[in-house]
Amino acid sequence: MSLGHSTQYNYVMADATGTFVIERTTEERDLGVIITDNLKPTSQCVKAAAKARSVLGVIRRHFKRHDPQDFLIIYKSYIRPHLEYCIQAWSPYLQKDIYCLESVQRAATRLVRGFKKVLYEDRLRIMGLTTLAVRRKRDLIECYKILSGKENLDPYQFFHHSDTTHLRGHSCKLSVNRCHLQLRQNFFRQRVIKDWNKLPQDVADAPSVNSFKNCLDTHWKNIVYGH
Repeated sequence: MSLGHSTQYNYVMADATGTFVIERTTEERDLGVIITDNLKPTSQCVKAAAKARSVLGVIRRHFKRHDPQDFLIIYKSYIRPHLEYCIQAWSPYLQKDIYCLESVQRAATRLVRGFKKVLYEDRLRIMGLTTLAVRRKRDLIECYKILSGKENLDPYQFFHHSDTTHLRGHSCKLSVNRCHLQLRQNFFRQRVIKDWNKLPQDVADAPSVNSFKNCLDTHWKNIVYGH
């Protein structure tokens, strides 16, 4: 697979039987994530949405009516995980890919009794859900794990602390790397920096992952409702 250029080089490999040309590919699956030669997540979004819709079809055939509480258990356990598996590696940024995933949640929430004609935004509000696009901002949880040493990773492979000390906000701000390609701007290590730098000090200093999740949800809720 060639990344970053379209020149059709031929690569060869030698073994005991001789030399042969390595077969060229444009798409491969690695640990359940589809990687393409253009590095765009479209194929992954289509496959994830298709898998989630197949589960949704099974649920629709076997359960005719859903109360909101029952639906949330089923949805969070069997449908949404397909739409968010390893999402840090392939988070969509093209509108067609974002809609491809969001359409599954739209269809799923219509299964709830009495919700078929209710607006999508109202359905989410009643059930305490958010759009999948908003949920993907929880990439900050993985960012927190890396920066706090809770992942077995070198944080400097992903992020660098900002040298600027006079900025408002918390004391663990990250520097923004310049990049010209839209594709690179939406890589995990790039897209989380803006939201991370906006966090207040008490959220960034959370002592545990669960504490960070709770503080993050409270912070965003306060922003939405103006507290």
